[in-house]
Formats: sequence, structure tokens, C-alpha cells
Amino acid sequence: MASEDKPGWFGRLFGRKGQGAPQDAPEEEADATPEDAPSAVDPASPSEGQPDFATGADDITAVPLDEAPTPDAVEGADMLPVEGEPERPPAGTAGDAPERGAEPQHTGAQVREPALAPDIQPTDSAAALAHDAGAGPAREPEAKGWWSRLTSGMRRTSTALSDRVTGLFTKRKLDATTLEDLEDALIQADFGLDTAMRVSEAVGKGRYEKGISPDEVRAILAAEVERALEPVAQPLAIDEARKPFVILTVGVNGAGKTTTLGKLASKLRAEGRTVMLAAGDTFRAAAIDQLKVWGARTGTPVVSGAQGADAAGLAFDALKQAEGAGTDVLLIDTAGRLQNKVGLMAELEKIVRVLRKQDPEAPHATLLVLDATVGQNALSQVELFSQAAPISGLVMTKLDGTARGGILVALAAKFGLPVHFIGVGEGVEDLEPFAARDFARAIAGLERD
Repeated sequence: MASEDKPGWFGRLFGRKGQGAPQDAPEEEADATPEDAPSAVDPASPSEGQPDFATGADDITAVPLDEAPTPDAVEGADMLPVEGEPERPPAGTAGDAPERGAEPQHTGAQVREPALAPDIQPTDSAAALAHDAGAGPAREPEAKGWWSRLTSGMRRTSTALSDRVTGLFTKRKLDATTLEDLEDALIQADFGLDTAMRVSEAVGKGRYEKGISPDEVRAILAAEVERALEPVAQPLAIDEARKPFVILTVGVNGAGKTTTLGKLASKLRAEGRTVMLAAGDTFRAAAIDQLKVWGARTGTPVVSGAQGADAAGLAFDALKQAEGAGTDVLLIDTAGRLQNKVGLMAELEKIVRVLRKQDPEAPHATLLVLDATVGQNALSQVELFSQAAPISGLVMTKLDGTARGGILVALAAKFGLPVHFIGVGEGVEDLEPFAARDFARAIAGLERD
């Protein structure tokens, strides 16, 4: 067919001679031949699928536009395209979308907003649905007490120890081999050699060649752990005379410094103190954003700078702002750094020097945040960080992620630094002041007395 004779869209739509909407054949003419009755399904046009070229080609005839029959449904409508404008394709095709930047045409029809997907609900939809169903407001899960969270977090350590102790002292007499096995079990749990030997001696005292129950061994273990930790279990004291009271947090990458600061800010705010946060971890943009989230959650102002900014300069600016605002406590975050990297430790020393230009006694407390999962490496961290900053206390995190929680006992025996807080989870309530007796009984698998 020549290009000038090829019908356009309008011609293809209405160009079938003498052909209207398809009609169902009556029952008495069901057996009619193609010559007697029209086919129930018209041959498909090129835009409707693959036509039967053998039989359908002769049925499609190009009819001039002025001779095409007009359906009754559109009688009187202006069917011709506007002169000078391109012919628009039918609705629903790819070419039907409006051009970018074109002003939408308002037809007066109501536009229905798309329904939300079942898994995309408003925040309060669960409570609303429960209320509509007559079930009342959604019930929040019952909050656990600190002892429950502590024992749950320490379960991996206490279970490993209890299983080992039960295997060693069930139906066996106490001898040198059994005590050596007990020492090995305590050392593997990172209690340290001194604590392991002291517990072994206490268990064996006056009991050689006699039987001893696993419960008795656990009670002796709890007593020795409490005796080692009692001197270092000290709360974080805020000196009211120093305003702001500056707390600097340090530690290696991933120890939980930023999260610890956010939780600590929440606790201090709950005590009625005014708090300011300083995003001194300028190496990670995520750390800055994370601290801002904690600031918004706790209603605490956050002093921050661009990623890569000088951390010492930011700490200095934060101290000046806290002084000007009369803030009670200034919490300064720092970047994680490996304790054996001399250059990174020198940057930490610089932060301390710059702070002391504004306040000769700052920082008033320097907390080393330790990850319990690193085990014996925590001993090296305390030793080397103490050389770069005036470490005044420890915060032990992630005790719920290890089966070797005894490292806290080894740290207390070697350094004697105060332990202010321990963490056993991600929630704000999972960071609590350290209590030696509770920790000792939880790690030994005993109930609270």
C-alpha cells in the first residue's frame, strides 16, 4: 500500500466498511457459515495483535474520512484533529503520556488517590485497626526490669560456665586435675589467670577428695567475682561546681561510643540536667548523623561540623558554646582509633590539649568505651589509651554478644579503674550503672538474692 493511501489511526479505527460493534450471533444462526453471518471476533488490526493475513487482508478497506460511518455514540462530536497539532494516539498507549512540562488538562472528573499497599500503613494504623475492631488500643510489650535484661544479656557467658562446671563437678571427687580444668574454663571465659587461680584455691580449700556440687562451685565463683569487682563499681559523679562538666569518650572503632553517649545524654536529661552533645567523630558522616538523631530523640542540642573537620577545633567550639549557654554537662564524641596507631593517638592528645586552653581542668571525666567481645585485647586498649588521655573510668558494652564476659574481672584486677556503666543491649534502658553483686551472680548463673 502506498504511503499516501495508508490509513492513519482514525482510518484504522473506523475504516472497516459496514462494520459496527461485534454482535453475538443468535442461537438459531449458530451454525451459519462465514458468508451468512459476520465473525464474532473481527480480524485484529496491526495495533491489536497478529492478524490472519490469509483471510483478514481483504476485509480491511481504506475508506476516506469523509465517507466513514460515524457511530451513534459519538454523533455530532468533533472527531477531526485540531489543525496544526499532531494527532494524539489513543488513551492507554505509550504515546498517550503528556509531554514533560505540559500543563495538565482538567476535565472535571474526580481523581481517585491510589490505595495504600497492604504493607504500607500509617504509623498508628495498628492501634486504629484494633480500636475499630473493638479490641481497644494496641498493648505495648511489658518492659523488663534491669535484672531480667542483665541475666538475659549475660546468658551466653553464664551458660557456657554453668555447663562446664556441671560437667566437671557432677559425681566426681575434687582433685588437682578437676581444679586445673576449672582454671582452664575460667581463663577461656577471660577471667584472667589471677582470678582463675583465686577461684580454684577457694573451691579446693578443705575439700580435697570430697564431693562438691556444681551449685556450690557457682556460689564460690560469684563470691570471688564480687570481691574482685566491688572496689571498681563506682557511679559516674558529676561535679556541680564545674559547669559545664566535660565528659570525653574514647575507644576503638565499633566499641559503641556514639550510642553510649546518646544513652548517657538521655539518663542525664532524666535527672534534670541540661546537656550538650559534640559530634567530634568527624571522620564518619554516619557518626555525625547518628548523634544528631540521638540529640533529636533526647531533646539535646548537638554541635557538629562538616565531615573531615578538625575534631580538636570542634571540641573547643562546643566547650565555648556550652559555657555561654550555662549547660550542666558537655558530652564529646571522638573518632574510633586503634590503640597501636601512633598518629591517631596523637590526635586524641591534641583534643585534650585544646580543651585545656579553654578550661585547664577539662576534660573532667574521660570514659574509655570497651567492647566485651574483643576479649583480652581490652587489656591492651586500657594500657595504651591511658597514655594518650587521662582515662578516669570504663564503660563496658556488648556483654550480650559474647560468651567471655569475664574480661571485666581481669581489667579490674590489673588496672583498678572505676567501671561506671555496662551495656547489655541496644535500648536506652540497657545501659545501667555497674553493680558488682548483680554482675557476679548473673555471670555465675545464680538468682538475685
